[in-house]
This record gives sequence, C-alpha cells and structure tokens, in this order.
Amino acid sequence: MSQPPATPDVSLLIPTYNGAALIGETLESLQRQTLTNWEAVIVDDCSPDHTREVLAGLTDPRFRVLHAEKNGGPVRTRNLALAHARGRHVAGLDQDDLCHPERLSRQVAFLDAHPDVVLVGSAANILENGITRAWAAYPPVTTPLLLEWLLQIENPLAWSTVMVRGEVARSLHPFTRPEILYAEDFDLYHRLSRIGRLARIDLPLLTYRRHGAGASQRFTDTMNASAARVLAEAYAPRFGDNAGMIAGLVARHLLRGQPVADRATLQLLGDTISALLQDFIATRAPDRDSRRLIKWETARRWSRISRAALRSGALSFADTVAVRPAHLGLGYAGPEELLASGLIGGVRGARRRRAG
Repeated sequence: MSQPPATPDVSLLIPTYNGAALIGETLESLQRQTLTNWEAVIVDDCSPDHTREVLAGLTDPRFRVLHAEKNGGPVRTRNLALAHARGRHVAGLDQDDLCHPERLSRQVAFLDAHPDVVLVGSAANILENGITRAWAAYPPVTTPLLLEWLLQIENPLAWSTVMVRGEVARSLHPFTRPEILYAEDFDLYHRLSRIGRLARIDLPLLTYRRHGAGASQRFTDTMNASAARVLAEAYAPRFGDNAGMIAGLVARHLLRGQPVADRATLQLLGDTISALLQDFIATRAPDRDSRRLIKWETARRWSRISRAALRSGALSFADTVAVRPAHLGLGYAGPEELLASGLIGGVRGARRRRAG
C-alpha cells in the first residue's frame, strides 16, 4: 500500500506516553487485521523515553504520527487524535493492548448491520505475568439492555475494545472530557447511551495488558473520584441531594472493589442497587433474555461484594444474609462459598485483634 486510504473504514485513536517498550507490538497487531482499510492516528504526548524514535521508524503509511506541543495527558491527546481522524468509525486503542486479527472487520460489520447502535465493544482477554486468560470481571453474554443497566453501577466495557460511529464521535464537544480523568471512557459511554444503543460482540477481540505501569493500576484514587462524579450526575434525578454520597459508595465498593466495612453500609448499598434496578426495569421494560441476564449479573456482583466483606473479617455470614436484597438470591456464591469466605474473614479478624 503506497498511500493511506482517503476515507478509512476505521480510525484508531492511540495516545502514547513513554510507550517505546510496548507500542511496537500494539501496532503490529493492527498490521495483522483482516480489514485493511484503516488508519491509526498516533499522538506522542511529549514522551521523555525513545517513543519518538520508535514512531519515526514506522513505514506503513496507515500510521499517522502526531506530536503534541506540550504534555496534556491522555484525554486531551485522544481528543487531538480524533480531530485528525478521517474514518467512518473511530476505535479506541491504548498503547499497550493487542487487537486480534478480526477485531476491526467484525466491529465494522456489526455497526453497518445495526444502525441503532452508536458504540460496539467486545469481550477481551487479559495478559498478566506472561499468562493470557479470559477477563472474568465482565459478563460472558450481553445484550444492549444489560450493558445499559450495568452502566448504572460499573463500567461494563474496556476502552480498547470499543468502536464508535465517526459522525457521533465528532458531534460530541469535547469527545472525552478532560475533567473526568481516568474515567473518561465511563463518562463517554454514559453520554453516548443518551444518543443511541451500546452493544458488545461477545467474543474476545482484544488482549488487554495488565502491568504496574498501566494508568488503571497507578491512579486508582483519581479514577474512583472521576467515576463517582459520572455516577452522581446519573443518579441526581433519582437520589437528589444524596446522589454524590451514593455515587461514592457505588464507586468504592462496586467499581473499585473495596470491602464494605460495616453492616449499615452493606444495607445501604443493597438498598441502592435495589432502587436503581427497580427503576430500570420499570422504565426500560427489558425483554425476557435481558431481564434474566440483568438479574443474574446483578446477583453476581452482590455475591462479589459479600465475599469481599466476609474475607476482610468486617462482617459475618449472618450480616450478609440479613441485608441481601431478596430478589437477588446468592448469585454465583452459594452458602458454602460465602461461609468459607466468612471463615477466612474470622481468622483475619482474630489475627488483627491479637496484633492489637
């Protein structure tokens, strides 16, 4: 290919900062795509390592390299990439993640076949310490209504898996909000859900690298505060002046996975999930399959919260059963698993008491 396509099917937005060690593999994964009519808009955010030299060695004309005038952070860098993108659709991709060969072709075909969908993601694998496995935190099977529900309590899509219609992305000002740092993707999904439907291809089309240098590992406090802000805006019509407090609760214990420290907090969290779910069912009237998935995945998250509280030693098995929302059941965790978590928590609690 001697010239880049004038109108690519897809523009990949790739901010990079100190990406020299891994970005080469990421870009090679694009060159293995079965869909070849793409461009990658790569913006170097003033990296002090030798990222610039790595990018200077690229010879494929589909790689379009820009250099930020000053370091602006990943959100502004991504917005700059969008300003230069020419594709019918735009796709997210972080500097260290790996696209599977059919990622672009499957997502373009999906958007072309579903005009009501403004964003499509995919399932993903995780690569950590040299081992690749399925990303079990996300549901194995989805529907658009399940994704819409999960947006009320968590981030259901990994950024590097998503593709957005180009005209929709360009209609947002800004595309991603700089003030929602490290949860800008979560914020974007909320904003896009007010324009059209979100969907997911339930096949792993990306491998996500988990390592200590990743932003999600280093900036958890900022990410948590930003996610709570997004949820507070979403919760304001339902919870009014309490929206910020409730959003912080959900962000800490559902998005971040911090163990609940006392029974009253667990009760409030259960009441919050129940209220949100009842409102969603009443207003969105999900079909039978979506309703079943929504109940199952919500129960799965409740069991995760309960296990974390039990294993920390802060709550007893009786506490978790007493405050469990009746319509959720036990989720993936049966009584035996929860009791085992409680035993672990009891041992930890005894150790803390002896140490004190």
